[in-house]
Amino acid sequence: MKIRDLIRDKGLEFIAVDSNATVDIAINKMVDRNIGAILVMEDGKLAGLFTERDVLRCWATKGENFCRIPIKDVMTKDLVIAEPDDEVNYAMTIMINKRIRHLPVIEKGKIVSVVSIRDMVKAQVSNLQAEVHYLKDYITGG
Repeated sequence: MKIRDLIRDKGLEFIAVDSNATVDIAINKMVDRNIGAILVMEDGKLAGLFTERDVLRCWATKGENFCRIPIKDVMTKDLVIAEPDDEVNYAMTIMINKRIRHLPVIEKGKIVSVVSIRDMVKAQVSNLQAEVHYLKDYITGG
């Protein structure tokens, strides 16, 4: 299964915030949408990712006033990305090895989606359930 298949089922919507926005704006968007990461855009291009871990790191290092800090100062800038034609198993392996939970999906230099480790596990479980069903039918002659 490819990332393209996963995002076709999931949808192409992604949530983003401008790099000049403050941490509190990003956190509020994340809470409103029940997401663990938000893309950070600058001049219409992907500049970084702001995650729940970034929130904790920011609070721990900046103290009580961390909410007023510009997101560009605390976002994750060194991004690992996926492409639509990457295999889900490959992307999952990268995510596990790098200890990350969200991958921006880039096609022809443009952001098309964000996939989470949860999205990938859900897709894999669904595929395995279908395979088990097929094998049961094959074995029982059904």
